Amino acid sequence: MKEPFLSALPIIEDIQNAGFEAYFVGGSVRDHLLGKEIHDVDIATSATPAELKGIFSKTVDVGIEHGTIIVIIQGQGFEVTTYRTEAEYKDYRRPETVAFVRNLTEDLKRRDFTMNAIAMDNNGELVDPFEGQKALKEQLIETVGSADERFQEDALRLMRAVRFVSQLGFRLEHQTERAIATHACLLKHIAVERVMVEMVKLLDGPNKSEAFNILFTSGLYKYLPSLFNEKKVIDATMKYQISSLNEDDMWLLALYLADADDHAEELKSWKLPSKKIKSLVRAIGFLNRRHLHEWTSFELFSAGRETAVLVETVYQTIQHGSLMESVTLINNRFDQLPIKSRQELAVTGNDLLSWSDVTAGPWMKELLEKIIQAVLDNDVSNDKEEIRRWVKVCGLL
Repeated sequence: MKEPFLSALPIIEDIQNAGFEAYFVGGSVRDHLLGKEIHDVDIATSATPAELKGIFSKTVDVGIEHGTIIVIIQGQGFEVTTYRTEAEYKDYRRPETVAFVRNLTEDLKRRDFTMNAIAMDNNGELVDPFEGQKALKEQLIETVGSADERFQEDALRLMRAVRFVSQLGFRLEHQTERAIATHACLLKHIAVERVMVEMVKLLDGPNKSEAFNILFTSGLYKYLPSLFNEKKVIDATMKYQISSLNEDDMWLLALYLADADDHAEELKSWKLPSKKIKSLVRAIGFLNRRHLHEWTSFELFSAGRETAVLVETVYQTIQHGSLMESVTLINNRFDQLPIKSRQELAVTGNDLLSWSDVTAGPWMKELLEKIIQAVLDNDVSNDKEEIRRWVKVCGLL
């Protein structure tokens, strides 16, 4: 057993010493068995929230009505949830009623997929009533019990199933795949923010081509907020080599393929962070120019390394070109630029004003851009006095 399980072991042991059961559950156990990196752990217990508060001095209520609290030990917080059963789901997402139980199997029965319904005790022993280990060995995504029931309880599981295909490269069990197609329309009941979180993980997965194929064949794509809900975008995406692309690459590719009138609105419909939206809208402008000509030094400088690499990656994907070679070239060209940001320029707007008897105005921005262009073209060195002389000789002031 390794971190972060080791840090959470005292919680399990304290709960057991108080006469209750406690196990590690969910994605952390699954990833542990797959040999993947584990970021956080969840604990399930037979103790109720009130009983947990009697055991631990530092707790935070985060979802106590559903049996979840955070236990804090040595400055770290761990989510601990009471065994529970759920009934009467509303909005195809949230259970109307939650009942605390003392039986682990009853708790595992309510979970989405068998690979996520494995529990592990403090000695590393597994409790696996639904053969989740077998599913992991066979690289199979299958629901716990009836697929129809699981997806009708929580329609976000439709996206989670496809996301796991992208992340893990597993295949869907037949009944699970059939049920996704049957209940795809239920995704419209799920909050965009929830769908977005799953989509982001899907877009970052190495097996997204397979995931996109499922989105298409199941019809699930029709119920996505924008961009990827267009048949032409899905069709075109599946024709490219996208396995090495990251999430930002995929958003930019979708913007290009959708040929939307308002790129920002398309991204806003996904509830993406405003900073990401601004960055992607800026990148699509550079991508459109990249289709017209090779990068100029000024465009590389204006884009910045990160945006230039993003744009070139998507451009080469569209052109079926060599990603590694082209991105390496972009990085090398950027490294060779005399200046790489406006902050590195030896002169400022105040310098221009001190050299001139003209009042401040738009001319300052225009002149600074001409100076930047000259520095990038090696027409003048990035030295204040050299730039001042160059400006005077060229009659720009």
